[in-house]
Amino acid sequence: MAERKKPKRAGGEKTMTLKKVQSCVELTQDSKRRLDLSFKAVAVVPKVVRALSDVDELDLSRNLIRALPDFIRSFVRIRLLDLHSNYLEQLPVAIGRLRNLLVLNLCNNRLTSLPDELGLLTELHTLHLCINRLEALPASVGALKELRRLGLADNRFGRVPGCLSRLAKLQSVNLKGNPLFAPREAGPAGPGPPAVMEGLYLATDSVLCEGCRSTCRTERKALKEGA
Repeated sequence: MAERKKPKRAGGEKTMTLKKVQSCVELTQDSKRRLDLSFKAVAVVPKVVRALSDVDELDLSRNLIRALPDFIRSFVRIRLLDLHSNYLEQLPVAIGRLRNLLVLNLCNNRLTSLPDELGLLTELHTLHLCINRLEALPASVGALKELRRLGLADNRFGRVPGCLSRLAKLQSVNLKGNPLFAPREAGPAGPGPPAVMEGLYLATDSVLCEGCRSTCRTERKALKEGA
């Protein structure tokens, strides 16, 4: 699965002064203070960012960041953290201190696992993890009782994570592009690679229109009768 293009570093790592970082603060349409440091070609989150830990949203997307610093714990107010399209291989346990997070975007990174502390983000309602290298979710994800939307497309899941059954408010899960279910039948050279799902979305009936619900009921009935 091809990863999306990320910015290339030109002329070495860029440095950012406090004045320059402050100039990147903008006001959103709903009057939230957003620190937008996307497309800055930085490989390390600038330390001066700590001076703006009172912002409501933090956008570090489309950079060259390989690790999230522990001082992220000071951003206790943020409701949105966007880290998509970086080079993150893991998250610090400090991520669990961001208890007010509503949206966390980690798409298009190199994550192979997630810390148990992710389950401490009890206000989270949207979690994007598409285009990573995940094979499983920590059981603590089952504690995200406010989670509505979960993106898991283009990872390495061999089965639907069991912890999702504990998320009563979960409305939709995107699992397309994962090697789900059983591997293909063995041939002369042995078992083939797992079949990658071209598309698989899980959704609760409450988010479907009546026409879609009716179609689903019909298909479920046909599957039961054919079993």
